[in-house]
Amino acid sequence: MPAGGFAVSAPTGTEFEAKITPIVIISCIMAATGGLMFGYDVGVSGGVTSMNDFLRKFFPKVYRRKNETGLESNYCKYDNQGLQLFTSSLYLAGLTATFFASYTTRRLGRRLTMLIAGFFFIGGVIFNGAAQDLGMLIVGRILLGCGVGFANQAVPLFLSEIAPTRIRGGLNILFQLNITIGILFANLINYGTSKIHPWGWRLSLALAGIPAFLLTIGALFVVDTPNSLIERGRLEQGRAVLRRIRGTNNVDAEFEEIVQASNAARQVKHPFRNLLKRRNRPQLVIAIVMQIFQQFTGINAIMFYSPVLFNTLGFKNDASLYSAVITGAVNVVSTLVSIYSVDRVGRRALLLEAGVQMFFSQVVISVVLGFKVKDHSEGLAKGWAVLVVLMVCIFVSAFAWSWGPLGWLIPSETFPLETRSAGQSVTVCTNLLFTFVIAQAFLSMLCHMKYGIFAFFSGWVVIMSIFVLFFLPETKNVPIEEMTERVWKQHWFWKRFVEDAEQEKLEAVVNNGKSAKEVESA
Repeated sequence: MPAGGFAVSAPTGTEFEAKITPIVIISCIMAATGGLMFGYDVGVSGGVTSMNDFLRKFFPKVYRRKNETGLESNYCKYDNQGLQLFTSSLYLAGLTATFFASYTTRRLGRRLTMLIAGFFFIGGVIFNGAAQDLGMLIVGRILLGCGVGFANQAVPLFLSEIAPTRIRGGLNILFQLNITIGILFANLINYGTSKIHPWGWRLSLALAGIPAFLLTIGALFVVDTPNSLIERGRLEQGRAVLRRIRGTNNVDAEFEEIVQASNAARQVKHPFRNLLKRRNRPQLVIAIVMQIFQQFTGINAIMFYSPVLFNTLGFKNDASLYSAVITGAVNVVSTLVSIYSVDRVGRRALLLEAGVQMFFSQVVISVVLGFKVKDHSEGLAKGWAVLVVLMVCIFVSAFAWSWGPLGWLIPSETFPLETRSAGQSVTVCTNLLFTFVIAQAFLSMLCHMKYGIFAFFSGWVVIMSIFVLFFLPETKNVPIEEMTERVWKQHWFWKRFVEDAEQEKLEAVVNNGKSAKEVESA
C-alpha cells in the first residue's frame, strides 16, 4: 500500500487502495456548498421575520402584536399562518422538487443535478431580494425550495460515492458542516442588517446569492462520481475518474465491484417500485425514520425561529439576534466534533450520547419557562435568560454532532446502487415534509402548548434513542457497496428481511424455471 494511503478490505480479501487526494477534498468542499446555501436559507428566515421593517411591510398585524404590549400572550406574538408560510413554503417546494431530482440524479448524474440546484437558488435570491409583496416573497422561497430539493438529493450521494471508505463519514458531514456555517453567517448578517432601516431585510435575503453562486461555479468544475458514470454506461470514463480520485492505478477491484452493482442497478426498470421490495425494507425504514426523528428533535423549531423565540422570551431585538449568533457558532463547532469522531467512535455512539444530552436540556428549558415566563409578563430575568441560552446551546451542540449530520449520512451510505437514487429521493422528501410540518406549525404550537412544547420534543428524543439502541446497525468503515452482506445480514432484526427475500427468489427460480436475472427484473 503506497505511503499516505489506506486500504479497505473487500469481501474477496483484496484491498481497495485509496489516497486522500486533493481532487477528492476539493470536489467535496465544492459540493458541500449546497449545504451552505441550505443553511443560509434556514438561518436567514428567523432573523428577517423578527425585523420590524420586514413585519411592517408584509405582516402588519404581527408587527402590531409584537410592539403593542398587553395585546397577546408572550407565546402568541408571532402566531400567524402567513408568516409561517414564508418559512415553510421553501420546504414544501423542496419536497415536490426531489421527485424530479431523483430522475436527474440517476439519468443525468450527480454533478448536473447540483448545477440545476444552483440555478434555482440564484432565481430564488433574485425574487426575494427584490420582493415588493408577499407573492414575490413566496415565489422566491419556492424557487429556493426547488434548489434545496435538487441539492439535498445530489450532494449527499456525491459525497458518499466519491469519498474513500475510511473517511466517508467525515467528508459526507461536510454537507452538514456547511449547513451550520450557512446558519451562522445568516445570523451574523441578520444582526448587522437589523440596524439598516428600512431595507436591511432585503440585504439579508439578497446575500444568499453568494453561496448560490459558489454552488453553481463548484458544480461546473467538479467531476461526476465513478458510480454515476458507470451506472450510465461510461465505463472507461468511470475508471479514469476512479484512478484520479483514488490517486492510484490499482483500482481494478473497486472498479469491478461498482460495475457489478451497476449491472444489477440497470436490471431495475422501476427503482421506486423496487425500493418497496422486502429485501430493501431495512434501508427504507431506516431512511424514513431517521428523517422523521431528525425533525422531531425540535432542532428546526429552534434554528428557524431562534431570534423570534428569544424575543418571545423577553429578549430585546439585539439580544435575541445575538443569542441566535451564539447558538449558530455552537452549531458549527459541534459539527466539527462529528467530523472528527464519526469514523472513530461510530454512528450509534454519537446518537445515543446526544439523546441523553438533548433530553436533559429540553426538560430544563421547559421547567424554566413553565415557572418563569407568564402570558403577559416582561419575560425572563437576566440569570434565567442566560440559563435558557446555555441549555439551547447544549441542545444544539448535541444535535450538531449526531442527528444533524448522521440523519443525512446514514441513509446515503446504506442503499444499494440500484435503489440509491430513489432511496435518497424518499429520504429528502420525508425530511422536507416533516420540516414543512414543523416550520408551518411551530409558532402556533408555541402559542397553544407554551413551555410544554419543549417537553413534547424531549419525549420524542426518548423514543428515537430507544430506536437507535435496538434497530440502528453500525455502518462505520463498511464499503458502500457491501452494506447488505456486512450490515443488514448481520443485524439481529433486519437480517430476516434480506434472508427471506433471497429465499423467495431462490424458490421462484426453482419453481418457475426462471433465471435469477429474470426474477430480479420482475
